[in-house]
Amino acid sequence: MEIIKRKSGGLVELEIKGRLDGYWADHLAKALDDEIRQGSHHLLIDLSQVAFLSSAGIGILVKFYKQLKSIEGSLSVSRSSEQVKKILELSGLKEVLMTKAPPAAERLSREQSAQSPVAPKPPAAAKAIAQIEKAGALFDVYRLAPESRLRCRVMGNPALLEGSRFRKEHCRTMEFPDSAFAIGLGALGAGFDDCRGRFGEFIAAAGAVAYLPTDGTNIPDYLVAAGAFVPGVQICYSVACEGPKAQPFSGLVRFEAKKEAGSVALAQLVEACLDVAGTERLGLVMIAESAGLVGAALRRSPALDASEGAPFRFPRIRDWLTFTAERAYTRSVTLVAGVAARGDAGALTPMIRPLGPVASNGGKPIAGHFHAAAFSYRPVQKGEIDLKTTARSLFENQALEGILHLLGDDRAIVGAGQSEFVRGACWTGPISEIVQEGNPG
Repeated sequence: MEIIKRKSGGLVELEIKGRLDGYWADHLAKALDDEIRQGSHHLLIDLSQVAFLSSAGIGILVKFYKQLKSIEGSLSVSRSSEQVKKILELSGLKEVLMTKAPPAAERLSREQSAQSPVAPKPPAAAKAIAQIEKAGALFDVYRLAPESRLRCRVMGNPALLEGSRFRKEHCRTMEFPDSAFAIGLGALGAGFDDCRGRFGEFIAAAGAVAYLPTDGTNIPDYLVAAGAFVPGVQICYSVACEGPKAQPFSGLVRFEAKKEAGSVALAQLVEACLDVAGTERLGLVMIAESAGLVGAALRRSPALDASEGAPFRFPRIRDWLTFTAERAYTRSVTLVAGVAARGDAGALTPMIRPLGPVASNGGKPIAGHFHAAAFSYRPVQKGEIDLKTTARSLFENQALEGILHLLGDDRAIVGAGQSEFVRGACWTGPISEIVQEGNPG
């Protein structure tokens, strides 16, 4: 089978030549997946040179049709041989897959072609209030609720991680509504005694909580809000931020790495978001296509008895922590949440660490604390999107693959560097208040 690619504006057409059967279906699936990962969300398939179409080939077309439709993209058969047309008719898919008139994607392509190179992009990007080029990426800025501010609570004492000293009196149960997000060490369960052997990294956002148990299963678990039910998590320590219920975030920043750069490092994304928000302290939730995550995760619960020096001293660290020797989850979509500060971090200081070398304004260092949940891949819809809807669809439709505390690995030669991303959406809000709640030693 041969695949010929033609591109015009925002529209990509793939001409297929040969048999589209069980053997070649995976070949087409890879070609479609590659196009989507490169940011093409409107695809035409020319099957006029296909002599035979099997159920396996039909299955691939339907799979990617549904995937693109779910993010307001499109896939349609522009032309077909008589044999293929007959098969699609008998399968009841002709009206679904075959175009009768130029689709919305083709109209989009014509509009883009008619514009000058410096004109704003239609239609979704036309809503952006600004477009910025920085750190090898393009950033589209959307205004959500400019007056919204985040109130952050720092709960618990992360110093108790040294020596595995968390006990019942140090932990508490917290609920995180749609308007809040949080990261830290915690577990899902019925109180401290139930969770004691499972405390690990957790992330909460958009009414969902996910964590990585440290009971040896290494299988992430999660709860999603439904009706009056709000997920609760037993926490050892956390940073939790909440904004106005109607819209907790002041802005949305869409980004896409330029082709020559390939990806954008976490520190560069955070710096760009700080600049756009015009603040020195920022809360951020991001859904993005990953080019690889770098970080660590606990392997044992910090509420269990341990010898002095656990979990950070060599050689015990090998038993207590897992590090990414190289970038992990390179072909995943990720939900990331956390906080960052440039310069004085105030009460956030015990919770944050330097993010890496960046050319920040005024030479002030940027520090932060971010956790990521990695899901099986699906493209992130373009334009202005809703956090709750997008995040919930990940938990409902994709496989949760893992959770990491994101850390930079700057070791000479062998270091894995920083977590990097290809494209995505960042919901941001300035932090106006930081409150310390309970810090028992």
